[in-house]
Amino acid sequence: MISVVILGAGNVATHLFNAFNNSDSVSVIQWFNRNISSLKSYKNGVEITDDLSQLKEADLYIIAVSDDAISSLSSQFLFENRLVVHTSGTVNIHDLDKKNRRGVFYPLQTFSKNATLDFADVPICIEAIDKSDLSTLKVLSKAIGSPYHKVSTNQRKALHLAAVFVNNFTNQLYRVAHEITEAEGVEFDILKPLILETAKKVQNLSPYMAQTGPAKRKDKKTIKKHLDLLKKEQHKAIYELLTASIQQTHGVLTDPRTHSKKNKVHGRKKL
Repeated sequence: MISVVILGAGNVATHLFNAFNNSDSVSVIQWFNRNISSLKSYKNGVEITDDLSQLKEADLYIIAVSDDAISSLSSQFLFENRLVVHTSGTVNIHDLDKKNRRGVFYPLQTFSKNATLDFADVPICIEAIDKSDLSTLKVLSKAIGSPYHKVSTNQRKALHLAAVFVNNFTNQLYRVAHEITEAEGVEFDILKPLILETAKKVQNLSPYMAQTGPAKRKDKKTIKKHLDLLKKEQHKAIYELLTASIQQTHGVLTDPRTHSKKNKVHGRKKL
């Protein structure tokens, strides 16, 4: 049985608490947050505290707070030589105070506090200074049914950056699409099967091979029609940027505003 103390009360901390609570191999013995009122609804299921000096001895301390607060919080622990990990995608493992053994337990997923989440769909990126601590993080991942991946700090940062593109930026594109359909009084829901199929496609194909559409086809007439339909300059700029990016990836680069082709030879303009 792995004993755990969780620090923080945000989305990640809450989902981890629920996952650990459903495991027969993990015991959350304490939950800390500076604003203890955020944890009041859990007080019957776990000991809660807002006092760092009262932290219990545990196998593992999981810091699930904002990135800017991780280093400072880890330096305030009164104990030494215990395993302390953070859950950030971007914070260096060495930002944790070195008086304790250091590690990372980064769940790569989008978290909403009230959403139900199966941790079988949550890959855990783990990192540790000591091999024995890495083994503990592997066991902890398995205990909640998550696949785990041993990654370095730089690899984790790259994954976090890539995650912003596939999640946050993609969600913003959904928002743009919602505005476009809403403006014409058509249901955004009609697009949802396409959204799901697009996500399913990259399970079996590389994003390069999965690409379709007017930009890849160099369909200048359709591109022009789309740009004419877009009323917001910001939306036009996004369309033009992504069109140029797709065309650069797939060969001939067409300026979506002038529709002139720029042939490239070995990465340089043909003279």
